[in-house]
Amino acid sequence: MKESAELVVGNASELLTCADDAPDLIGVIRGGWVAVRGGRVLAVGAKSDVEPLISSATEFIDAAGGIVAPGFVDSHTHVVFGGTRVGEYFAKIEKLSPEETERRGIRTGILTTLEPTRKHSLEFLYEETAARVKDMIVSGSTTIESKSGYGLDRETEIKQLEVNGLLEARLPVSIASTFLGGHGWPHDMSKEKYMDFLIKDMIPFVGSLGLAEFCDAWCDEGHYTAKECGAILEAGAAAGMRPKLHEGGYSYIGGAEVASDLHAVSADHLNYVPRKSLRKLAESGVTGVPLPGIDFAVGHPLPFDPAPMIDEGLEIAIATNCCPGCWCTSMPFIMILACRNHGMSSERAIRAATIAGAKALGRQDRVGSIEPGKNADIQVWNLGHHEDIAYHYKGNPVAIVIKDGKVAARDSRLVSGERRQRGSVNKG
Repeated sequence: MKESAELVVGNASELLTCADDAPDLIGVIRGGWVAVRGGRVLAVGAKSDVEPLISSATEFIDAAGGIVAPGFVDSHTHVVFGGTRVGEYFAKIEKLSPEETERRGIRTGILTTLEPTRKHSLEFLYEETAARVKDMIVSGSTTIESKSGYGLDRETEIKQLEVNGLLEARLPVSIASTFLGGHGWPHDMSKEKYMDFLIKDMIPFVGSLGLAEFCDAWCDEGHYTAKECGAILEAGAAAGMRPKLHEGGYSYIGGAEVASDLHAVSADHLNYVPRKSLRKLAESGVTGVPLPGIDFAVGHPLPFDPAPMIDEGLEIAIATNCCPGCWCTSMPFIMILACRNHGMSSERAIRAATIAGAKALGRQDRVGSIEPGKNADIQVWNLGHHEDIAYHYKGNPVAIVIKDGKVAARDSRLVSGERRQRGSVNKG
């Protein structure tokens, strides 16, 4: 006797499986239905495939002709931070000179974010971040990567990673935690001295606590060289953290080769990466994560071009890059930018926000598609065709968000607020 479903979503105009091998990139099933049991997808297909699994105890969600899709996987964010950089944002929009920016007392750059992030308590920082993450959840994101990197000292970096743990414990979302101690270095310390501290002290300590799944670094002119990034990521790997890399965002200094040689999970930004290096990333199984939001927010002089990435066989994910310089919490908005500003098709953008995002976190076996056995992370769009996700410039198109088989949000509001009691994290 077949198991009955605990939850069924039916009557969709289109169900997008976003299976990795879908010939159309998104696995469209016209009039698709999906059944859920035990927090996982039990069956997916036509009504006739799913209806026999319905019992009197089954909860039914009527998609009412909307689109059913996997929860978004937001694979690159800096969502845990204190303060704001709104002054810097408008200084760039107004094209103020450095002298005028200084005269007005406007501070710029990531070090500007260090002070408020360092001074806030763990709970205060959690509350500020949770507000942003709740916006992400109601916009369809069910898995979110979250980096440290706004402390550049042991205490604050650990605090940011602990906030990641609280977010996952208290909210209906999965958090992929990344240690980004290689985001810069403090004003009062040379890069060489900080790197020594980072590699010999912070990375082993973070690894011993088990608070981060990934280790990241920023490879660009004026930041860390390719060789330095290699040393940081190798230390991270030795401490049990898989490598990711900020690469080619504002210059190209060879970081793609480092990411390829170390088989990084992802290489992100990619604005200046040459075609031969894109090919090497693809051959090494690295997922590329170009970022439409930051290109838009900073008025990037060289917005990323997905065409050579696709031509070279590189899997592309897109992400919000939510941070003080790109205060974006909406994956649907990022998809609009990817299509309108970067020439991606709607199907490519949807894939990039789901199964490809899962690959950028090494979680494609669990999330990113609607397939039997995978986590039941599902959303319903109040749209009639999948192309409308990038065509309708409307408010939030996400009507329902389901996380692990439970309804987490309806009509842009969390259903039950924080899903667990005020959780704590293991500090080691």
